[in-house]
Amino acid sequence: MIEFDKFTLDNGLKVIVHRDTSTPLAAINILYNIGAKDENPDQTGFAHLFEHLMFGGSLNIPNYDEPLQQVGGDNNAWTSNDVTNYYLTVPKENLETGFWLESDRMLSLAFTEKSLDVQKAVVIEEFKQHYFNQPYGDIWLHLRPLAYKKHPYQWSTIGKCIEHIADAKLQDVKDFFFHHYAPNNAVLVVSGHVETEEVKRLAEKWFGPIERRELTPRNLPVEPKQTEFRSLHLEREVPYDAIYMAFHMCSRNHEDFYKVDLLSDILSNGQSSRIFQTLIKEKNLFSSIDAYLTGDFEPGLFVISGKLTEGVNMQDAENAIWDVLNEVSATKANEYELQKVKNKIESSLVFSEISFLNKAMNIAQHEITGQAEDINLEVEKYNKVSTSDLQEMAQKILIKENCSTLYYHAKKQ
Repeated sequence: MIEFDKFTLDNGLKVIVHRDTSTPLAAINILYNIGAKDENPDQTGFAHLFEHLMFGGSLNIPNYDEPLQQVGGDNNAWTSNDVTNYYLTVPKENLETGFWLESDRMLSLAFTEKSLDVQKAVVIEEFKQHYFNQPYGDIWLHLRPLAYKKHPYQWSTIGKCIEHIADAKLQDVKDFFFHHYAPNNAVLVVSGHVETEEVKRLAEKWFGPIERRELTPRNLPVEPKQTEFRSLHLEREVPYDAIYMAFHMCSRNHEDFYKVDLLSDILSNGQSSRIFQTLIKEKNLFSSIDAYLTGDFEPGLFVISGKLTEGVNMQDAENAIWDVLNEVSATKANEYELQKVKNKIESSLVFSEISFLNKAMNIAQHEITGQAEDINLEVEKYNKVSTSDLQEMAQKILIKENCSTLYYHAKKQ
């Protein structure tokens, strides 16, 4: 059971405090309810660009990293299609330095043409390095628009194309900041060796004066139900053929999420899983293969991705995957098989709670998708899943007309 206190500032900033005296450190985690899905379809990649801009100096603090390092702190950030998360850790005695830094960049960034140009260059280089110059790097640039035709999940956090980043204007960036990165669009979680009253005092002192902002309304298009099989063939300079199969599924906070998550684990979690035993160990069709969920806040994807063993025919490999999927749809898993994956998940959740920083991130995500208290119900929700539930989910999701398949062929020498 993770215990915490909650309060909300007058400007709408939600604050959650989790006290963990097992560490001499403290973590400040700010989760902004803004991700790539909130971008203009003609100006994608802005949320990720902001992940970089937020370290380029704020209104009153030209260098974010230096003062944090001087007090023994560390920091980082990540962006997804749903949210943007910034976090830092400091010795508990230096907690106020973290409040000073984070509140100033929520107040306003030091918007300059020079800073924007520097960060645009960094992001463009990242785009090239990770998506074009890395084997299999452009998979999601093609798989997302194959699976999504309306919803903004059709583009990756890096953006649709480099031009969207290169063409970003300073005024566009300012508008994006002031309509999304606001106290009334964020959750602040402080965890570690902290006292709630002290956190409340610091939150009021540093974040309280920041005015709430007018947020851009979120009116996302609904992805129509997929009713026919989709496919795309690509040929690239890669060592082995690969296949990527994406099936539409529910959102992260839907009650069915736990059923689908356990279904993916039965298929591919560990060497005793069905996919490993059948497609790797028994038939030697794949050198690696995995089944996983995107875990999106809105209806996401169940993905099966695998690299074929050299010499294996793509059609044979795909047929073998469908044989495994059809089997899990036709017959119930046995109780031992289900209990095994439940135990793994419970163990994983318990271990994740050892880190005070992980707890801060997990609490923030539960709060932004519903309520933080739900973090203590995760194990119970997984334990309610039955073998009938798994079969029902397999029959509903793992079907041909709900599938988008990317065939990634290695270019012949």
